[in-house]
Amino acid sequence: MADSFGPPPARVEVENLQSYSAPLEGRRGMLRLDFNENTVGPSPKVVAAIRAIPANHYAIYPEYSELKAAFSRSLQLAREQLGLFNGVDAALHAICHAYGNPGDVLLTTSPTFGYYKPCGEMQGMQIKAIPYQLPDFQFPLDEIRSALIQLRPRLLLLCNPNNPTGTRLAATQILELTAAAPQTLVVVDELYEAFTGDSLLPILLNQAGNSNPFSSYPNLIILRSLSKTAGIAGLRLGVALAEAAVIERLNRVTGPYDINSFASTAAIAALGDQAYVDSYVEEVLLAKNWLIQQLSKAKVKHHGAGGNYLLIWPKQAAEFVDQKLRAQGILCRNMAGKALIDGSLRVSIGTREQMQLFWHAFAAIEGLQGTST
Repeated sequence: MADSFGPPPARVEVENLQSYSAPLEGRRGMLRLDFNENTVGPSPKVVAAIRAIPANHYAIYPEYSELKAAFSRSLQLAREQLGLFNGVDAALHAICHAYGNPGDVLLTTSPTFGYYKPCGEMQGMQIKAIPYQLPDFQFPLDEIRSALIQLRPRLLLLCNPNNPTGTRLAATQILELTAAAPQTLVVVDELYEAFTGDSLLPILLNQAGNSNPFSSYPNLIILRSLSKTAGIAGLRLGVALAEAAVIERLNRVTGPYDINSFASTAAIAALGDQAYVDSYVEEVLLAKNWLIQQLSKAKVKHHGAGGNYLLIWPKQAAEFVDQKLRAQGILCRNMAGKALIDGSLRVSIGTREQMQLFWHAFAAIEGLQGTST
């Protein structure tokens, strides 16, 4: 019997994998409150830096020495402790690729960032997700401690503050978990730390003095991005912070030119304009506090301890409210089917003016009475 025509099957892990896809199309020109991005764009200095790139440099492979130097100054780390990636998504992929064996356990929480799971599954890892604790989405600290002992996971992935619940875990507690599980690579996703100051890095630097801040935690990786604050999500740039030996392993499974020259130039300019980032973060926090006040006055169920986002439970079906908002040019994220938060909308926080637009539209759809600015 002749073989059937068609391509050969992929690896069994890939054949059994469901693609991770986000509804990213058709968002230009709308109020983007769906993916926790910066909602106003980058610093003028970033725009000027990109426009100043000579046309003949488009033909040259990118160089990273200046970019690493800029991150080194900003984060107070050695260049060897910095790994550069085409977005934090690529960093997560590299971590699982470098450290995940088929059958190994990837331990995380639920609900959390959706890309952790497929990154582990594509390496044949087993995913163990421990749910946050209701009613306030508390971190399941005792359960994670037990799992680290009983399961001895290869990877522990923690988003802090957590997306989408906003749950915050004290840096000291994360470091205690890291020290107690030397057989586990602990990956802390700090993409939203700027909005709540939850970073591990200040403690590490303070403990280390002039020595290596990762010397006591060689099994720790910290992930950072400029997408949420500096406004360059479209250019894709993420950074991993870890012991030099860990970064070197991650570099082995990444391409030599994964970050394009435009992203590199933009990141250098963004790191050089911290005042712009600080101003944007301050505005977001003011806008978040304002929106929380409106939600509380109107007795709308909501939650969001950390990050530049909130969970909101409308009275009507979340899908219906989501579509009504979209028809008015306002995007948010429907959490339908997500563990513990089904029926909610995740709403990114922008400026006060933008959140007033959202609130007026949301209140009208929900028929809320007596709301005001």
